[in-house]
Amino acid sequence: MIYDLVVIGGGPAGYVGAIRAAQLGKSVLCIERGEVGGTCLNRGCIPTKALLESVAVYTTVTRRAAEFGICVPQATADWSAVVARSRKVCERLSNGVGFLLKKNKVQLLHGEARLAGPGRVEVTLPDGGTQSVQASRILLATGACPREIPAFPFNGRTIISSKEALLLPELPESMLVIGSGAIGAELSCIYQSFGTRVTLVESLPRLLPREDEDISATVEREFRKQGMTCYTGAAVESVQEAEGGISATISTGAGRIQVQAAVCLVAAGVQPVVPAGPELTERGFIRVNKRYETSLPGVYAVGDCIGGAMLAHKASYEAVQAVQGMFTEHAPKPAENVPACYYMHPQVASAGKTEQELRACNIPYKIGKIPFRAIGRAVAAGETEGFVKLLFGKTDGELLGAHLVGPHATELITAPGLALAAELTDADIESMIYAHPTLSEAIHEAVLAADGLAIHA
Repeated sequence: MIYDLVVIGGGPAGYVGAIRAAQLGKSVLCIERGEVGGTCLNRGCIPTKALLESVAVYTTVTRRAAEFGICVPQATADWSAVVARSRKVCERLSNGVGFLLKKNKVQLLHGEARLAGPGRVEVTLPDGGTQSVQASRILLATGACPREIPAFPFNGRTIISSKEALLLPELPESMLVIGSGAIGAELSCIYQSFGTRVTLVESLPRLLPREDEDISATVEREFRKQGMTCYTGAAVESVQEAEGGISATISTGAGRIQVQAAVCLVAAGVQPVVPAGPELTERGFIRVNKRYETSLPGVYAVGDCIGGAMLAHKASYEAVQAVQGMFTEHAPKPAENVPACYYMHPQVASAGKTEQELRACNIPYKIGKIPFRAIGRAVAAGETEGFVKLLFGKTDGELLGAHLVGPHATELITAPGLALAAELTDADIESMIYAHPTLSEAIHEAVLAADGLAIHA
């Protein structure tokens, strides 16, 4: 049988692309070497968020219940039960993806796939056998894996990746975390909240280095208030096994220091998984054109393996664009204004340009910024840290960027994201009637603040 489409990878790009092709009436085979749902669902986004939900409950019960007039004597956390709940969430969602593939008549094949040329894929099956598959088109959606630091490689015990960090059988007494992107920041927050002494090291000048400078400053302040030790502009020179865990040498602006910890989590980003030779790649990523097609005719690629923002929602978007471009008259669109979300406490979300990017491009802009402490719903919830910051073009008032830190920021970013996609102006966003009392009123007030017209601040 020659399939209309073979998809290599069953993660957020792969299964979404496979289902969209099936909806268009195409015969589709999806090949996945591990669990359906990929890294995001099984070893990344979803289990991390499940753990963070346990953090939110635990923190509220143990540290804040009295604030709300609730007495909860001697509440404790059962780490093994916390981890078990996260795995149940993953299993439920993975089974759900499997059901969706079956419902849409997408065939699923478990195995390790290798691109064998135009229209051909070789699959090594779990039993060691092989199977050759043919297709009119092939979609590479192979994702990414944790990036290892060669000087101190993963050993699965004392030097670990996010994969092991999500499944540790016991809470370590202490942890050194290298890297403060989404993975490092979220896992640092999880372990610090449950009692692990966390030391977070970032080589760049600030935490969350891709985010707006005001966001980074707020997150670092809140992390320190939670008891975390943070070093920025610091380099981890060595990590060696020592009695009780590891000993690391860290170079800081003030000189070298030694840090001992039970475990070292390396969260220095991810690297693409590429099931093809160097003829399709550039700087480790698969090269694609505007239609997401590689230099090999009929072979397409989307998601983390092609670079850009390495996020699940960006990967899913690209998969739909690529598949519709393959089988319809649709002109595929690039992923633009991709929202970035961090789910630790406090939450962070952003879309569009940062203030430093606008300055670098000499783009005139104005700022609308409102603290959550000015919003009634935030005060009622006892979640007043953080702010909403909107950046508008100074001449025409078009929204250029949105940066949020605080309660439910990852949910609130959707409205500014829509405004960016629709190229709305401050006048457009201000003209809406915002329900009261809601956190979304912070967006309204931030728009007003850009012209000095905020009512509640």
